[in-house]
Amino acid sequence: MSIVPPSLPDNNMDARTPAAAESAPVDIIAANKNADPYVLDPSKVMEPPKGWAASLRFFGPGMVATAGIVGSGELITTTTLGSRAGMTLLWLILVSTIVKVAVQIELARWSISTGKPGIFGYDHVPPKIGKRSWASYLVLLQFVQFLANLGGIVGSAAVAMSMLLPFGGDPFSAVSIGIWAWIFTIIVIAIHQLNRYSLIETVSTGLVLLVTIAVIVMVFGIQATQFAWTAGDLADGMRFQVSAGAMGIALSMFGLTGVNANEISGYTFWVVEKGYATWTGPNDGSDDWVRRARGWISVMKKDAWVSWFVYTLATVAFYILGATVLYKQGISPTGTDLIETISHIFTDTLGPWVGPLFLLLSAITLAKTLFTAVPNLSRQFTASLAVFGLFDWADAKRRNLVLRILMVILPLCWGLTATLIQQPLQLVILAGILQAVYLMIIAIATVYLSFTETDKRIKDGSPTTVYLLISAVAIFAVGVLALADAF
Repeated sequence: MSIVPPSLPDNNMDARTPAAAESAPVDIIAANKNADPYVLDPSKVMEPPKGWAASLRFFGPGMVATAGIVGSGELITTTTLGSRAGMTLLWLILVSTIVKVAVQIELARWSISTGKPGIFGYDHVPPKIGKRSWASYLVLLQFVQFLANLGGIVGSAAVAMSMLLPFGGDPFSAVSIGIWAWIFTIIVIAIHQLNRYSLIETVSTGLVLLVTIAVIVMVFGIQATQFAWTAGDLADGMRFQVSAGAMGIALSMFGLTGVNANEISGYTFWVVEKGYATWTGPNDGSDDWVRRARGWISVMKKDAWVSWFVYTLATVAFYILGATVLYKQGISPTGTDLIETISHIFTDTLGPWVGPLFLLLSAITLAKTLFTAVPNLSRQFTASLAVFGLFDWADAKRRNLVLRILMVILPLCWGLTATLIQQPLQLVILAGILQAVYLMIIAIATVYLSFTETDKRIKDGSPTTVYLLISAVAIFAVGVLALADAF
């Protein structure tokens, strides 16, 4: 399948005949690199493909999101939760991933029909404070959460590489970890300034798939060890209970696993830049527009559910490993020994020889999340600055300039956080709780936009509406619990 390189929004499509979706080559996305995907040009509309086979060629946004999802949440938070709670919270994995898809799809539906990222939709939610929505102010504050989350990821990747190739002999020294944190930071900045994200995305996505397959193999491989799990263990994990002392990490996992707040917002950029909105065209009120919109929204939904399957499979696998190998030994990750502790999952089952390989794959997996986060969060921050009037989003040249500047500033901030606060687990858990709060804002905004702005002719009916409302209520309830637990 073709994945849009999420570097700068200058890689959209050319005009196509109505039947083009049925016969277009896989590299259609690169047809016109000078087009602005945020300008809905009627000359570029295209009929959507029909059926799964034809739609596969137009998948991409979900896999871009998955490349960012299978990282810190799965490797760090999920295994940590399993090590502390055992199998008892397996049910939360499924709930935390499936419940957020409704919001993801509905917000993307609005973006496809308007050609605008979700950040601009949040600003429509009343009441207003001055000229801006209350939601816009809170979204801007959520960049503190980005700082904690990405600082934790940089720190975790730095610890993994420091354990593999330490500077000065001590892998856990502040100097060695700090040097590796800045190596990752500089690499990320250089990659994005050179606009070579497509290469990194392809390689990192392949590595994530390899890690996911390896983890699934391990889940069944441990059946031949003293850490074997049973069908009864799995059934116990589906009893909808929260063990004592696990509430904080559970709330963090809900915020970070599956499509988190960052990915839901980021997904709306990807569906526009992929071309779904461009191919749908501006809403002229016609039946042709409705047909195209419903068709491309159908492609988007397939894309979203395929990615859900991939990252849920990875998340469940990581949790089971933490809930068996680590939990049964009473091992729980803390501080800078986080990666070393998690590595016990592999060394205790396959032997010490696999340790260095795990460290390398961990560093790559975490760094991949960082690489994906740079274009994602830079876009969100850029859009927020446009919402507050710092520049005109429609000015593509200025937009790209701001993006390039932020692709330097944000990684520098994350690298500094990782260097000064060498507690990656605590940073990631804090970010997860803040993510749950950010999800509350997105849930409220999505429901508002669905009922007030999304064209009723492109909606899916009552069952989808009920699913959206259940999803929003669940997200809001967890956000309230996160705040109560934090304070």
